[in-house]
Order: sequence, then C-alpha cells, then structure tokens
Amino acid sequence: MEATGTDEVEKIKSKFMSAWHNMKYSWVLKTKTYFSRNSPVFLLGKCYHFKTEGEYRALHSFQSSSAGDGSNFDKINTEISGNVEEFRKDFISRIWLTYREEFPQIKGSALTTDCGWGCTLRTGQMLLAQGLMLHFLGRAWVWPDALDMDSSDSESWTSNTVRKLTASLEASLMAERDPKILARPQRGPARRSWDVTEMRNEVYHRKIISWFGDSPLAAFGLHQLIEYGKKSGKMAGDWYGPAVVAHILRKAVEEARDPELQGVTIYVAQDCTVYSSDVIDRQCCFMDSGKAGTKAVIILVPVRLGGERTNTDYLEFVKGILSLEYCVGIIGGKPKQSYYFAGFQDDSLIYMDPHYCQSFVDVSIKDFPLESFHCPSPKKMSFKKMDPSCTIGFYCRTVQDFEKASEEITKMLKSSSKEKYPLFTFVKGHSRDYDFASSPLHEENDLFSEDEKKRLKRFSTEEFVLL
Repeated sequence: MEATGTDEVEKIKSKFMSAWHNMKYSWVLKTKTYFSRNSPVFLLGKCYHFKTEGEYRALHSFQSSSAGDGSNFDKINTEISGNVEEFRKDFISRIWLTYREEFPQIKGSALTTDCGWGCTLRTGQMLLAQGLMLHFLGRAWVWPDALDMDSSDSESWTSNTVRKLTASLEASLMAERDPKILARPQRGPARRSWDVTEMRNEVYHRKIISWFGDSPLAAFGLHQLIEYGKKSGKMAGDWYGPAVVAHILRKAVEEARDPELQGVTIYVAQDCTVYSSDVIDRQCCFMDSGKAGTKAVIILVPVRLGGERTNTDYLEFVKGILSLEYCVGIIGGKPKQSYYFAGFQDDSLIYMDPHYCQSFVDVSIKDFPLESFHCPSPKKMSFKKMDPSCTIGFYCRTVQDFEKASEEITKMLKSSSKEKYPLFTFVKGHSRDYDFASSPLHEENDLFSEDEKKRLKRFSTEEFVLL
C-alpha cells in the first residue's frame, strides 16, 4: 500500500513537470527566429543562400509552433523562394525527438514521462537518427509531406498546448490515475500515388522513427537507453551529460538485434583521440550472421570547448564541422538545457529543441502519425551561450569515407587551433599501441568495462547539471 502511494506521488510529480515544461518552453505565441538573406545558412553539410539584389530584409521562418520559439517566413521574392523552400523541406525532414508523457512506465521507477531530465538523451537520439537517415536514405532525401506542416497546423499545436496544460494540471490536482490528456488533432495529408523509390523511402522513414519509440522494445527508445545507462550508474530521472550519452548510444547500437542495423556501428573517441585502426577494425568486423562485410561507422567525439564558458576561439571550428557532409550534428546546448545543433548562420547556431512535452505515440501501429516527429520551426542561439560540454558526431559509410573525413577534419583542427594542441586528434594505430585499454570484449552481464565506468564517472562530474 505504501509503495502504491509513493508511485501515485511520483506520477503526480511527473504530471506537474510535464505541465511546467510545456508552459516554460512552449507557451510562446509570437516568437520568431530571424534569418538574414545576406549570409549563407548551413544545415548538416548543406549550404543555402537566401541572398537577392536590393535592400536587406530579414527572413523569418515558419509560423509560431509547438517548439516554442516558432517562426514564419514572410512573403518573399520569387527569386529566393525556391531556396527558402528547399531549406524548409530539409530542416523539417530531420527527425525531432522531444519529451513525451504517458508512455509505458520505465522499469524500476514510477516515471511515465522524461520531462525535466531526458533532454540530453533526446538530443542523442536525434543525432543517432540523423546518422541512420544518412545510412538508409541518404543526405538528399526529404520528407515529401514536409511542407504540409503549415501555419494552420502549427497554430493548432499552440492552442492544443494550452488545452493540454490545463488538462494535465487538473488531472494532477485530482490525482487521477488516467487523466484525459487531449491529443493533438491529426490532419494527415491526402495519400498520393507513390513510385517504388518513394515507397521504399517511406518504409525506412517510419522504421527509423519506430526504433526511437517510447516503449521497452524499441532498440533506441528511452527505455532501452536508460537500461544501458544503469551500467554507468545513471538512473531514470538523473541528468545525462553528452559524453555519457555517447557511450550509451554505442552500447545500444552494439546490442541492437534488428538485421537492418547490423551494418552500422558506433565508435566513441577516448580522451579526445580517435584511433584510426580501432575505427577501421569496427568497420571491418564480421556481421552477426557470420558473413564478412564493411560496416558504416558513426564516430562520436566528446569534447569541451573551454573551461567554465565556451571559448569563442572554437567558433570557426564548430562552424567548419557543421558545414561538413560527414557531420550528423552536435549533442550540446546551453547550461542546464540540451539542444541538438544541426547548423549555423553567421555566429548563431541552428538547433532543434527537445524541451516540448508531447503525448505518447504508439509507433508499433500501422501508419502511426508522423507529424510530431518533425519540427516545423528552427531555433537560433548565439555561439557565446553554448555550454562547453558537447559531443560531435560524424558518419562514414566506408573505410575510404573515414580516411577522407579524418584528413579533412585534421586540416580543420590544425587551422582552427591557436594553441599547441587541437580540440581532438586522429592518431594512426590502435589505442593499445599507446598503452591505453583497447575496446574490450564485453561480458553479457557487464556492458561497460571498468575503464569505461571510471571514464564515464569522471565525465558525469565534469558536465553541466540540472539544477
């Protein structure tokens, strides 16, 4: 009886947290994000130009939406509308993963929401999702229905936020076991006639999202990530830093059993060093089926861009990274808030924000609604506000891609480093050649080695914390 009472208190606290975070981050009706048309915009290796002849005007993106800092492109000259539309399509097509509520209870806790503590796990999911989109769909792919996320649709999100906030607060006060949360109205676009390629792409689009579903069975869902986090001493409700999340993602990919995922692996840099032979060994290892094959690799590099504050000398390096075709984004943020950085314009970073609490979506059902997994509005933040702790991600499909990427990134590191030592390095050979522990063979009951546990414990004390 006592345990049941405790669970009920935890559920009420969770509902208050959901309501509070919706109000704190999303109850913004007219905030806009402004884009200059005199400067290029970079998004995950792609460059967009909005420049035209004539006087300078600010371009502001899509209409106020659920993401909080929503925005809306004004009526613009036809000369640039094509490029703006391409940018809109590209941004909206990225997979957006946010706080959710009313999902199946997390094992070992009473939590049915990650509001207030799961934002770094969500940004890690977004980075991994982008890597998987490159792997299965390619960088040129865009969601055909992206531009159907129009202003009228986003307006319904905003009004629904208020309704949902009220319903959640009322349910919390009444301590209902099953509060009537008002779901977002679904307005799916009319089904078109698709060709074989479009059908294949839509299958993978849905499959990738389903891997991040909020259920215990989803390979990269919150429930699974928390289970791997327990091996490093993290529990549901704890704060997860960018470096810890990098290791959790590696474990999740290693343990994934879906045959579609056997061609992908993750390498996490050790102490800001990427050991080339270790990466290539991962790419050239045997598949679970026993067949030889080359795997694509997602390389995650946890770094600090300064001491207590981000060093502005690193700005050009971060911009250079986000302009590379190999980049899958950065898990970062500002103090106490994690964001997924995907691009930049001038000295501002473009990001997707996970701090919006949406209702649970059952991704196991056929034709589950996709809209809540795509962000209709980009946000921008000054580089100066960025927290120094972050994890940078790259995707390399082949060994040749990795070798080319390491050369390009090394040149960038050298040119951007004003000090003797670069932010991180690529070193030939294996980690064991330098008297460091190489990637261990993992026992089934101990997913993290003792060396990794010590490193993760150190990272977790260095990174920003939730107050």
